[in-house]
Amino acid sequence: MAMQADADFKTKLQIWLPKLVLSPSVALMVVFVYGFIIFSVYLSFTDSRLLPSYGWVGLENYSKLWRLSHWETSITNMGIFAFLYIGICTVLGLSLAIFLDQKIRAEGMLRTIYLYPMALSFIVTGTAWKWFLDPGIGLENVMQSWGWTSFEFDWIKNSDFAIYTVVLAAVWQTSGFVMAMFLAGLRGIDNEILKAAQMDGASNWNLYRRIVIPQLRPAFLSAFVILSHLAIKTFDLVIALTGGGPGRATELPATFMYSYTFSRNQMGIGAASATIMLMTIAAIMIPYLYAELREKK
Repeated sequence: MAMQADADFKTKLQIWLPKLVLSPSVALMVVFVYGFIIFSVYLSFTDSRLLPSYGWVGLENYSKLWRLSHWETSITNMGIFAFLYIGICTVLGLSLAIFLDQKIRAEGMLRTIYLYPMALSFIVTGTAWKWFLDPGIGLENVMQSWGWTSFEFDWIKNSDFAIYTVVLAAVWQTSGFVMAMFLAGLRGIDNEILKAAQMDGASNWNLYRRIVIPQLRPAFLSAFVILSHLAIKTFDLVIALTGGGPGRATELPATFMYSYTFSRNQMGIGAASATIMLMTIAAIMIPYLYAELREKK
């Protein structure tokens, strides 16, 4: 009986010990992540300004938000940024993955080089690209000092082109990560299928167009979801690179939310913008997670 009791105790301990160890982390996450998400959504329906307030105003903050030209500007900028960022990262990442999949020499070194930017924070990336693109100390200054006096590259100071500098920096940092996703997908394709297609006379173009790329559909979907999420919540890269300027040329919803919440003392409107960002991310993530769970079942 004693041995049986010891065995039961050890079994229960093995079951409950991981839960006990993880419970503080789970509790903190529930409070400081999901709890504050719910609190922010609640604030979007109140008259909060400098500090949280509990005067209920319903949808008034959302109505005010969509009447602000600053919010429309940030949405337009996000559309441009997201379209170019997702499109270029996908094409570049797929191209690099196909290149590395040819079993070239020094593949490990090249893969590390392409992946290295993802190890940096967006603050570091933004600061480095700000120095590189600054006409006074960056590329333009270097080229002119070498004798190309007519060379100009002032996109970071030009309100018509500043958003594209954010795209450049974001693509540089993330395309290697997308490459790794596609490379994993390429390495998972059955070589027998490819050999059979080659024996039937399929060209490399048709091989990739009709066999390889269709089998990368899960990788495409995962890349789209991750890049969309990053595009919607982009904040630190913009702050470090352009600060949202010149003017409001690079303002995105995340920088708008920060500005109205902490600089303009319009916490209710800032919370409303954050809630819309959350709903947009959820509209992308929930169908993806549902499809993944359904496929596993």
